[in-house]
Amino acid sequence: MGNPDRPAGSVDRKLLELLICPRKRVPLRYDAEKQELISEEAGLAYPIRDGIPIMLEEEARPWSKSE
Repeated sequence: MGNPDRPAGSVDRKLLELLICPRKRVPLRYDAEKQELISEEAGLAYPIRDGIPIMLEEEARPWSKSE
């Protein structure tokens, strides 16, 4: 069952604070609009599907600062 205080599909803020980039071991930036976790240092965007961060490098897409 979901958390009634959190909209469906959103990510728990406490979870976001704990997650780090698997490649560079640095904090991630949450992009709520694109539903991604951005690792600026690694140049990767990890997807969030149904409120679950997918922290696998093979699932991440290339990301650049120009986005």
